[in-house]
Amino acid sequence: MLDSGRSRLVGLGGSEADLRVRSVEPMGVTLPMFDITTGTGDFIANGVVSHNCYARPSHQWLGFGAGTDFERKIVVKVNAPELLRATFMKPSWNGELIAFSGDTDCYQPLEASYELTRRCLEICAEFRNPVGLITKSAVIRRDVELLARLARDARLHVTLSIPFARDDVARSIEPGASSPARRFDTLRILSDAGIPTGVAIAPVIPGLNDSDIPELLERAHAAGARSAFMILVRLPGEVLPVFRERIHQELSPERVRKIEHAIEELRAPVSLRPGRPSLGGRPGGGRMNDSRFGARFRGQGERWRAIESLFELHRRRLGFDDDRTEGSAGKGDDAPTTFVRPTRQLGLF
Repeated sequence: MLDSGRSRLVGLGGSEADLRVRSVEPMGVTLPMFDITTGTGDFIANGVVSHNCYARPSHQWLGFGAGTDFERKIVVKVNAPELLRATFMKPSWNGELIAFSGDTDCYQPLEASYELTRRCLEICAEFRNPVGLITKSAVIRRDVELLARLARDARLHVTLSIPFARDDVARSIEPGASSPARRFDTLRILSDAGIPTGVAIAPVIPGLNDSDIPELLERAHAAGARSAFMILVRLPGEVLPVFRERIHQELSPERVRKIEHAIEELRAPVSLRPGRPSLGGRPGGGRMNDSRFGARFRGQGERWRAIESLFELHRRRLGFDDDRTEGSAGKGDDAPTTFVRPTRQLGLF
């Protein structure tokens, strides 16, 4: 929950933000790491620009738009580390997994200046609290030593999101993110430091990068990743026009039609009144998104089953871990916590 009375909102080139977190409200439900709302939520909005990002609608909660506002108007929760420490000190905290982060990239460019993620991770290391982390950014290299300490003393798993094999294709869809080459190199650096790592092929955009799956898994495994999962592209209402504008701008009309038809094919068909356009922009036909819980990250039909089979074939061949829904801390979330609340007496040793 944000304290709107103390909020000042800022663009990337603007003055320092002073948005503060007032409280944390438990969701009351356990979700996969890639479906949580904000994790520590030290930043809202991406900064690491991804034109398919399902989190864009969250920016509208703050009165911003889901388009360029998501990329240029970044909200910084300046007291996130202090709130995290206070939460860990509460008797009610039992060392649950902390996920960095579901609604933003915790290593977006502003992290280089604010170091909020680093400060939160330092607190997690102090309390030995389990951590799961997912990012597209090579900025994470700065914290390799800290993450290695977390991996040694607590439960830690780092996932690099790498949905594209080619740097030029990645630039067309994720122009503000680190290149695939840098992400694979980052994956190797983390793995060589003893940090458990995985790869997320997220999002899968049929007709654009589904054929990249074997190469992505090969390169990730060679870089030390030992877990892998994939997620079908999500295009809720506010995200769809941003995504469509980008692919129309960057790709050929033939490729755009191929992608749109493929996404509609993988989503459940919907009944539409005669003459009413589908979300894909054509009369009748299918839709481009499925918001039902349990269906948002997966497709339907023969084409999706073929994509799943391709992923499974190469996942098993390369020897990736079998539990692909975990992607959080290298063990199931029911594993004993490593959390230790420091005391003054322990501080003497």
